Order: sequence, then C-alpha cells, then structure tokens
Amino acid sequence: MGQKVNPTIQRIGIIKTWDNRWFAPKKKYAKYLHQDFEIETTIRKELDDAGVSNIEIHRTANKVHVNIHSAKPGIIIGRQGANLDVLKDKLKKKFNEDFVVNIKEIKKPAIDAFLLGDSIAKQIEKRVSYRRAAKMAIEKAMESGAQGVKVSLGGRLNGVEISRSEFFTQGKIPLHTFRANIEYAEQRASTTYGVIGIKVWIYKGDVFNKKGQYINDNKEETA
Repeated sequence: MGQKVNPTIQRIGIIKTWDNRWFAPKKKYAKYLHQDFEIETTIRKELDDAGVSNIEIHRTANKVHVNIHSAKPGIIIGRQGANLDVLKDKLKKKFNEDFVVNIKEIKKPAIDAFLLGDSIAKQIEKRVSYRRAAKMAIEKAMESGAQGVKVSLGGRLNGVEISRSEFFTQGKIPLHTFRANIEYAEQRASTTYGVIGIKVWIYKGDVFNKKGQYINDNKEETA
C-alpha cells in the first residue's frame, strides 16, 4: 500500500493535516475548491524564482488567509513590503476577495521535497545528466539532516527512444509506518525530447506526539 498511495494523504489525521482549511455550504464548495487551485497557480506563476514550496489557504467569513512557505522570503516581500503589496493587489483584483498574505521562511530548503524536485528538474532542463542531478540533490539533503531520500525519474531519460524509470535512494524510507514524517512531491522537467517526471520522498524521522498536534513541514500546529 505504501508504494501506491500518496504518503501525505495517507498520514492526514495522524501526523499531518490539510493545507487548505475552510468550511463552505454545499452551493459554494465547488466554487471555493476551484478558486483554491487558481490562487495557488497564480501565486506560483508570479513567484516563479522565489523558491515557493507550500501554499496554505485558510478562509474566514470575510478574508482569505494565504501562508506562503518560501526559501527566499526577501524576494517576495521586496523593499519595505512593496512586492508583497503588489501581489495582494493582483490577487484581490483577480478573485474579488480580501487577502491576508503571510510569508514563512523555509530554514532548510535542501530537505524540502518540492524544492529538491524543482532543483533536479531545472538541472535536467539545462541538459545536466539526470544521474548527476539526482545524486547531488540526495547527498545535499542527507548532509542537511534528512534520514532518507528517494528520487524517481521517468520518461525518455537522456533522450533515448524508449522511456524508462530509474530510482536513486539513500538512507531509509519507511512508507508503511504512519508515524514516519515523510515529505513527498512531484515535479516535471520539460525537455526537447519530452517531459521527465520526477518524484521525491524525504524521510525526516518518526513523530511521537500524544498532545493532539500535527507535524507538517518542520512546524507544529495544534489541531
């Protein structure tokens, strides 16, 4: 089962919680759901070079709270918050909602699954060998404190005729253990010979917590 199910979804309610948290009546649920997808797409497009990993959306009666986890918060905020104000104005104009945007720094980007996959994808797009890119990323993550890393690449690797997939692992990845804090992400590298799919698993250790707290992205939130 651990091989077939998204590790994050599998642990929701145990050691992880939903990124987007809000309640809506039946008639508005579909609208808010699609709006969440559009908000995330817009933010990632606007902040393509800011090292954005995770985006959380919390809705209250009158406002939409967006928490952006980034490895480069200074780029998003700008001088005296100028860039952040521009982003808020764009979101308000496009979605006709009042937004509260919070920026949270990722202290160890080397062990963030999304950023690790993005780094490998960008290197492959620059024609760096996929083996070299994957192995360097894994070594960097292990040096930064990860207990295990697995990277899967699939597609026409190095431009060969027949597509295939390869795995690179170091350390341990206990996919069946629910208390294991495993971060998972998928990325795509667009090359001249096709799309290379990238999957990243990072094991950060076991979570033993009896206080009703969820652990997510190196931070704790009370349920």
